[in-house]
Amino acid sequence: MASITIRNLEDGLKRRLRIRAAEHGRSMEEEAREILRHVVTESAAPRNLAASIRSRVAPLGGVEIDLPPRNPMRNPPRFAGKRA
Repeated sequence: MASITIRNLEDGLKRRLRIRAAEHGRSMEEEAREILRHVVTESAAPRNLAASIRSRVAPLGGVEIDLPPRNPMRNPPRFAGKRA
């Protein structure tokens, strides 16, 4: 098994890690391993905004949106040419 050393850890972060480890009945080292295990093995986030929105809405059964009818494009305006 490999080992890592984490330097320059903020005091507040270390304190929160210690408290979280105590709440779970683990050592700080085991708690850090569990956090890393959880984060590294999480499934990848959706790659685009549409997929992200779809993944959040799908469990709710989806959303029906009334779209307005499309109209043909208007003709562009005509401007009178400059006279010299």
